[in-house]
Amino acid sequence: MTTRQPDAVVVGAGVIGSAVALELARTGRQVVVVDKAGAAGHGSTSASSAIVRFNYSTFDGVATAWEARHLWTSWTDHLRLPGRSPLAAFHRTGAVLLDSPLAAPSDVAALFDRAGVPYERWDASALRRHLPGIDPGRYWPPKPVDDDAFFAGPSGELGALFTPDAGYVDDPQLAAQNLADAAGELGTRFLFHRTVVAVDRYADRVAGIRLADGERIAAPVVVNAAGPWSGGLNRLAGVGGDFTIGVRPLREEVHQVAVGGHAAGPGPVVADLDLGTYLRPAPDGRLLVGGTEPDCDPHEWIDDPDEADPRPTAQRFRAQVTRAARRFPEIGVPNRPLGVAGVYDAADDWTPIYDRTALGGYYVAMGTSGNQFKNAPLVGRFLAALIDLVEAGHDHDGDPVRYRCEHTGNTVDLGSFSRRRAVRADSARTVMG
Repeated sequence: MTTRQPDAVVVGAGVIGSAVALELARTGRQVVVVDKAGAAGHGSTSASSAIVRFNYSTFDGVATAWEARHLWTSWTDHLRLPGRSPLAAFHRTGAVLLDSPLAAPSDVAALFDRAGVPYERWDASALRRHLPGIDPGRYWPPKPVDDDAFFAGPSGELGALFTPDAGYVDDPQLAAQNLADAAGELGTRFLFHRTVVAVDRYADRVAGIRLADGERIAAPVVVNAAGPWSGGLNRLAGVGGDFTIGVRPLREEVHQVAVGGHAAGPGPVVADLDLGTYLRPAPDGRLLVGGTEPDCDPHEWIDDPDEADPRPTAQRFRAQVTRAARRFPEIGVPNRPLGVAGVYDAADDWTPIYDRTALGGYYVAMGTSGNQFKNAPLVGRFLAALIDLVEAGHDHDGDPVRYRCEHTGNTVDLGSFSRRRAVRADSARTVMG
């Protein structure tokens, strides 16, 4: 039985795990990354819409997204890869957040002001001017598309908040591979097609992991970045008893349609909580259309992420694309679904858990809930800073680490991502976070 002895093991080579591996390697650690898939980013990362936007329900969420955006716009400098190509690219299209009771404009704007995020307030006439073909009607609350009330007339008109610096990353899987390549340049080893079957511990500390092929990897630090498989890994480690936040795998679909009347050319990202959908531009004159988990739609919770069907369903396709077509009437609703399905690692409050655990040396970057792709480069830095301090004796539970952002100057309280936090009454409880 082969035994490796790195300084740290990261379980999961998605965009989060690869970012954590890179930043741990930059601290001088020898790192091994283990993933059951065949390459970096081949799990739930590959199904991400990769939207970079800044509207979250907490200051720490907004500040994290705003700082992470600066890493995407300086992607080459962030990676420090010697002449490596191709690289994922950030496309600055702006993002439109339509008004809804779930994201009151005054509350969102106050967080933007505090974090320094530039924005504009648009009324219905500005929406029509900037987004040709839009119906700015207020249809709240979201309704099933088979309900006659779905096609009832509007109760008024919406405004929106526009953030010009938002956009999307064109290839989420490639972004994860870029981070993995950067970590590899620093000596990080990636082990693919390998499944963790046990987490070793010695007294109250982690001692490493065991793989299905019999190999043991001994390490004083293990990071669980296993996405929708994170809950299962925690059970192997015997942790979670002190978590106040639950995490469950949730199957989600993202669909593709022709642009139709959604602006001329590559329009902005549109977050439409009023109808329960979002959309963003994609190559070749298409749109990606996803859902925002409105209360009228049942969640598709699953027990085993490996059993999730990766094919889009006609029912979900019709629901989400019909909502998009209600907002932009010239969008067609094809008969045949086109898109992908992925699995979210969904937390109770749709906010991630970036934290230590009761098992010394065992850390989690989990519960990313479909809204943390944009933050991945910064999450790697969060975990590296947290691990350095906790391993040196800092009591993060009693005195949460505060991370000073390099580009924006904001300070993020990492305690807001604690496993022991209370679920706030005003938390978003949707993918919007």
